[in-house]
Amino acid sequence: MSDLDFYAHVATHCDVLGTGIGSSPGAWDTTLGTDYLDDPGEGLLRRDYGLVELSFSGAGGPPSCFGISVQVHRLVHGLSAPPSLTNQYGEFAPRTRFTQLQAAILSLGYTVEPDDLSGDIHRYRVVGSGARVFVIDDPCPYGDDDHDDDDQDAHQAGDVWALSVSPAWWNDGVRD
Repeated sequence: MSDLDFYAHVATHCDVLGTGIGSSPGAWDTTLGTDYLDDPGEGLLRRDYGLVELSFSGAGGPPSCFGISVQVHRLVHGLSAPPSLTNQYGEFAPRTRFTQLQAAILSLGYTVEPDDLSGDIHRYRVVGSGARVFVIDDPCPYGDDDHDDDDQDAHQAGDVWALSVSPAWWNDGVRD
């Protein structure tokens, strides 16, 4: 298995190693470990594992996950994936091309369609799961021309920026 398999699984199954929306912080500890940064707010908690970010709400009961974000763009800066992910999927490449991820998603029987193509980051929807894939359109959005299109260690147009799973993306709280 590869990092591309991981991204395709998240995009189509909306979970990380079987843990997903509605799971408790403790369930995520079991899945991804305890090497994270918690950023609490009023009734909310953002848990940052580096590659994976989670959002929890405790309104009206124990906290549960309401958002999963895979921050692929962070890998180009030398960040590594949690050990439980590298144990399952191997090493993660610093960059992932959208065309490769799209092909992997299609091979799993899902389709990907444009959701918002305005701005410097384009958003695509995985039909059937409701997950979103964010793709760099302009790696130099400020127009300062300091971006080297030939530098393979820098973000390029067509690279995956992030994946997002949230019931807010689903129609009426269920996957589309």
